[in-house]
This record gives sequence, structure tokens and C-alpha cells, in this order.
Amino acid sequence: MDSSVLFNIFIFLTAACVVVPIASRFKLGSVLGYLAAGILIGPFGLGLIGDATKIMHFAEFGVVMMLFVIGLELEPAMLWRLRKSIVGLGGLQVCVTSLCIAAIGIALGYAWQISLAVGMGLSLSSTAFVLQSLQEKSLMQTPVGENAFSVLLFQDIAVIPILVLMPLLALHNHETTHTTGVLAGAAGWIQAGAVALVIASVIALGRYASPHLFRTIAKTNLREVFTATSLALVVGITLLMQLVGVSPALGAFVAGVVLANSSYRRTIETDLEPFKGLLLGLFFISVGMGMDFALFDKYPLSLPLAVLGLVCCKAFILFVLGRYFGLNTEHRIGLAVVLSQGGEFAFVLFQFAGGLGIFNAEQAKFLTLLVALSLATTPLLMVFYSSVIVPRFMTVLPHRDFDAIHEQNSVIIAGFGRFGQVVGRFISGQGVKITVLEKNPEQIELLSKFGYKGYFGDAERLDILRNAGAANAKLIIVAVGKIESCLHIVRLVREEFPHVTIFARARNRRHAYELHKLGVTYFKRETFDSSLTLAQKAMVFLGNNEADMLYKAEQFLRHDEATLHKSFEFFENEPQLVNFGRLRREELERILQQDSGDRASSA
Repeated sequence: MDSSVLFNIFIFLTAACVVVPIASRFKLGSVLGYLAAGILIGPFGLGLIGDATKIMHFAEFGVVMMLFVIGLELEPAMLWRLRKSIVGLGGLQVCVTSLCIAAIGIALGYAWQISLAVGMGLSLSSTAFVLQSLQEKSLMQTPVGENAFSVLLFQDIAVIPILVLMPLLALHNHETTHTTGVLAGAAGWIQAGAVALVIASVIALGRYASPHLFRTIAKTNLREVFTATSLALVVGITLLMQLVGVSPALGAFVAGVVLANSSYRRTIETDLEPFKGLLLGLFFISVGMGMDFALFDKYPLSLPLAVLGLVCCKAFILFVLGRYFGLNTEHRIGLAVVLSQGGEFAFVLFQFAGGLGIFNAEQAKFLTLLVALSLATTPLLMVFYSSVIVPRFMTVLPHRDFDAIHEQNSVIIAGFGRFGQVVGRFISGQGVKITVLEKNPEQIELLSKFGYKGYFGDAERLDILRNAGAANAKLIIVAVGKIESCLHIVRLVREEFPHVTIFARARNRRHAYELHKLGVTYFKRETFDSSLTLAQKAMVFLGNNEADMLYKAEQFLRHDEATLHKSFEFFENEPQLVNFGRLRREELERILQQDSGDRASSA
């Protein structure tokens, strides 16, 4: 292998390993770290790699693989569930943003063809950037994450008609049109027809030929052959789309959608995931390398204003649209923040439009730097959103007043989730009156639908406990999920109502130790019994005697409870605790094995 190639690979990997962890440490996201790494090693940084153009062409393969994997995820059930936000919110965002940016371009004196091409390109956000950022901040399952995913999904689909429309815009351009494929020099309508034909061919082959191909490969039982076939599929689509001068990502996305219902979808996705992550990182590094900072000297005011205008325009449109799709203010701000940047498809679209002669090379460089700089603003905006906006709205959102408690019973249950419900149903089912305190109003409303009575109240507050009759209660059962909340309630009850007996839910052994120190009469680890029961059933399934396994489970339970309470004597002394744990484990093994032998000999 050429030593220069090895050197470039070494520089890429080293830069990523150094810069990306630093960016993640400051919660800026790995994508911004890749961009920073590219800037560091590129011509405007240390100059370790000077020519970013060749690397950029290779790195685009990461976007190709990402779109293929996204296409694989488009299951009909999910699309139907999100149809309103995908078609409605996503469609309006792309159309309104494209038209607004196009109108601004026309107002600034640019031709409508250029303005519309730029508007369509800048209407797209970064799928790779946003999804990775949402996953890193655990926002994918929130309203912000779901709606952002829907908009990104529509944007990815919208790339198809945008790529078809681009050659038609070139028909009205006075510059010479050209493309890089076999259709070089052909008329725009011929290029558009060829793209449609190729896409139709990809759909047909994916729908009818791929099942037989993957079935044949699967029969070999060779995982590396299946991986090679998956890679060959993506590479083949890339070559086919390049042949007609169209972005390979388009064909890869279509192929992924076609294979979404394949029985081999999960295997293909698993095989390609490592390659996708690595190549996407390479793509963003190459984008950082290709940022032409010399444009700052030529456009010292225009470029920053363009970045600010793009981010504000897209954020404002998304904020307004979110209102008509049932999002509250906090979620609308979050949606506006995460989708305010340009996207990786803009790099591809602008390169394609430049090849068609819609705008010149300098305009393409300007737009590329504009998109890259807008990408850099998103992690900073997300940090501001998560650290400033969310806490502020959490304190000002209207809240429901705690319920007035009009009864006082001998038993109070604090927390009525999955653990507290079992306890409450068992006790109240035998005629014992209980007072249920739950600080989640949605949980209270859900329980009322099933005929259970509970009060919306926070058991961590002394006034709530007093109103619930804690002073006259015999037993308080603390079944809340959070360890800190549980310990706070126990301390409060111990200090203010020392005569009351406390039973508590323990999350783990450490929590059990803390409850023991506070003098809780009885505690139960929440998953211990269910885990032990499952283990017992597993041994029976494996051919062991059911009565024997029941007896051993009882032995295990008694031994573990005794070990737990004994360990409290030196729980803070880790070396002694570890040594004690090893000794008790060996003792348990001897007990279970000896007992098994005794029962076998007496049979």
C-alpha cells in the first residue's frame, strides 16, 4: 500500500481519537468533534493533509451508507403512526423554508433558478448530525425527538424530487450545463428521465431479485460472505447512480426502503452499522478540511449574516409550525434548535447544481462553508436549550395543585407505580383501607379509570404527610422508584413520626444498606423475588425436579438475606466486603450442591 495513503489514514484516525473525545467531554457532540478534527489537520489548520477534494469524494460514501440504513428503518407501521408529522410537519417545513429562502434570494437580486436551488438545498437539515445528537442526549423518545425524526425522514425522501428538479432548473440557466456521468452534455429532460428509469430499476431489482440473492447467501452460513454481499449491494448502487451523474445517496435510500420489509433487514443493518459510523466520521472530517476560511476575508460581513439568517429563518419556521401540530412551547423551541442547521445533503446538492451550471464554483464554496458553519452552531444551541430553556420551562409550566386529603387510614403507600400497585392491590383487596400518595398526576388519572383511588401529592413534603394522617398511621410503605426520594421520605418520617413503622422498596443492596441505617423495619429488593423465580423455573425446564428446585430457591433466599444483613456490619469497608462476599458465595455453592447430593441419596 502507498505510504502516503497509510499516513493519511493515520492522521485521520489520530485526529478523531484526540479531538472527538474532547468535544464530547464538553457536550458539543461527536459530529462537531469530527468537523474540528478536519479543520485541525486541513489546509487551514496544521496542513497535514492539503487536498480535501479527493477525500471528500470517498467520504461521501458514509452518507450513502447512512441513507441506506435509514431506508431499512422505514417500516410501514412506523410510517403510518408518524404520518401526520412526516407528511404534515415535514412537508410544510421543506416547502415553506425553500420558498422563504428563495424569496430572500430573489429580493437580493439573484435569478429565481439559483434562489430556488439554494432554498431547496438549505431547507434540509443534517440527519446524521441531529440523530446522533438526539441519541447522545437521550431525546429520541421525547416529542422533540419523534417530531425531529419525522421531519428528517420527509427531508430524506424529498431529496428524490429535488434531484429530479435540479436539471430542469438548469434549462433556464445561460451557462453550459454538464454532468459527470454518461449523460454529460445531455438535455435536462433526458437527465431527469434517466434518473427516474434508474430509480425504477433499483426498486424492481430490490423488490424481486434481492430476496433470492440473500436467501442463497444465507444458506452458506458464512457471516463474512453476507457482510460482503451487503457492502457490494451498497457499492453497486453507488456506481450505478454515479453512472448517470446523480447522488449515490438517492439510490441507496431507495434501495433501503425497498428492503425495509425483507426478512434479512436486521442482519444487513447490523453488518453495515460499523462501516456506517466510521465512514460518517470520515465524511465530517473531510467537510471540516474542505471549509474555505479564506472566504471570511472576502465576505467578512456577508458570511456571518448568512449563517445567522439561515439558523434564525429555519428555527422561526419550525417554531411556528410546531404550534399547529400540538407541541408546547418547550418542545417547539427544542424542535427549532435541533433542525436549524443545514444538512449533509446540501453538500451533495450544491455540488450537483454546480455541475449543472446553476451557480458558479465560488458560490458553491460559499454555500458549503455556510452549511458547515451552521452545523457548528447546533451543538452550542442544544447546550443552551438543555441547560437554560428546559429548566426554565420546567419551573414555569402550569402545574396541578396537590389534592386535598379527606381521609386518614392506618396504612399509607407513597408511590403507586408498578411496585406500589401490587402492594396496594393485595392489601386493599382484603378490606384494609389505604391512603395512596402519588406525585405523577397522569398516574393518578390512569388509576382512577380502573377504579383505584389515589391522591396527587408529594410524600417528600411534611405537610402532605400530615394531611394524609401520618401522625396516626400504623404503617407507611415507601414504594417510590427514585432512591434519593425514598431515603428523603424515610428520614422525614423517622424524624417527625418516629412511632410509625416503615416498610420500603429497595432498588439494590446499597439502597438496602441505607434503609437499614435509617432503621427501616422491613425492606424488599424490587427484582429479587422475580429473578429468583425465573431462575428456579429455568432449572426445572433444564430437566431438574420441581420440588427440589423450590427447596433450593428457599435455601438461596434465606442465605442471601442473611448474607445481606451480615454485610451491613462492614459495608463501607470494600476490601473486607469483597472478601466476605467471596466466602459467602463459596458457602452457598457448597450448601446447594451438598443439599442436592443428600436429596439424591435419600431418593
